[in-house]
Amino acid sequence: MKKIFLAVTFTLLAAIVFGQSNVGTKPTIQLVRNATLLIEYGGQRILVDPMLAPKGAIDSWAGIQRNPTIELKMPVEKIVKDVNLVLVSHSHEDHFDKVASKTLNKSIELMIQPADKDFFDKEGFSNATVLNDTKLWNGINIHRLEGQHGSGEVLKMMGKTSGFILEAKNQPTVYIVGDAIWTDDIKQNIKKYKPDYIVVNSGGALIKGFENVPIIMNEEQTIALIRESGHAKVIAVHMDALDHCRTTRSSLIQKASELKIGKDKLIVPQDTEVITLSL
Repeated sequence: MKKIFLAVTFTLLAAIVFGQSNVGTKPTIQLVRNATLLIEYGGQRILVDPMLAPKGAIDSWAGIQRNPTIELKMPVEKIVKDVNLVLVSHSHEDHFDKVASKTLNKSIELMIQPADKDFFDKEGFSNATVLNDTKLWNGINIHRLEGQHGSGEVLKMMGKTSGFILEAKNQPTVYIVGDAIWTDDIKQNIKKYKPDYIVVNSGGALIKGFENVPIIMNEEQTIALIRESGHAKVIAVHMDALDHCRTTRSSLIQKASELKIGKDKLIVPQDTEVITLSL
């Protein structure tokens, strides 16, 4: 009888401790480097756009230096540990590189855009879901939204890219814009989904020969998005890691400061920084 009583007591204590450990758990976004994110959301661990190569492992894109221009500040093993899902906005090497392909388990669940199906088939991933529009995954609604990766002839060269909306009960809505310039479509997406947080690739990247045509948002375009962001907080990433990105954390913060846009509206995280999200 005593053994039964002790067993029941330990079971109850374990349940209480477990419950307490999950009380107050909030979703987070951690910037790994560039556009690589680790998101804790709805009880799931989501890796976004993994570029895991060491410094200088990839060719230069601007003729300045090899990429990435900085080292990871987290071990690759820690980045991929316990990941439940990988979201890939597009298959350019600064969003899904050779190290990511080799490191990730080939059976891990991925969500990708239709344009990248052949790429991931060739890479041998057996559980890559082509997301045409919306999918309910483990209680999270994931919407794929197309982005415009440049304009004119540059857009034809850059190809298709996507962003994602994450929605779940008792969780803030997150809009991951992906590699895109500011367009009316993004403005309409903000109005439709009313995100609480918007993650923007703000590096102002350019390609050789087309130095006046940004392929992702720069300072001015990021500010334009902020002005149309409603109640959302804007998290700016994709800076200070690639040689073809002209917008830096410093230049974006300076521009925002001149326009009296504070940290309550614009968050510019450092590598490995964790942002706690709230409703």
